[in-house]
Amino acid sequence: MLRLIVLALAQSLLLCGGQMFMKLALRAMGTVSWSWAFVLSQLTNWWWLMCGVSFTGAGLLWMYILKHWSFSQAYPLSSLAYVFGLIAAMLVFHEHVAWTQWVGILLIMAGCYLVVN
Repeated sequence: MLRLIVLALAQSLLLCGGQMFMKLALRAMGTVSWSWAFVLSQLTNWWWLMCGVSFTGAGLLWMYILKHWSFSQAYPLSSLAYVFGLIAAMLVFHEHVAWTQWVGILLIMAGCYLVVN
């Protein structure tokens, strides 16, 4: 069970990282115009590469997890990405996090604890 928890944490971190890199890529993107110059300019937006690497890693880990553990245990643990997302919103994007959101995060963590025990 400990192995599942560690892998689920890593998968959730990668999934959250992919979302975070996507937001950073969209910030760096500028105004969208459907021209070749715009498309080519996105090839040098390295946040897109990091986004793809993170999502690929998360997907590969998810396949491994699903192959070796029951869906009823694995799937609820993927909600840990919400925990990391809230922390990233606060630390990386300097967003305000309301106390009700923290209560929600505690409930998610409690639910994950109940699933693995």
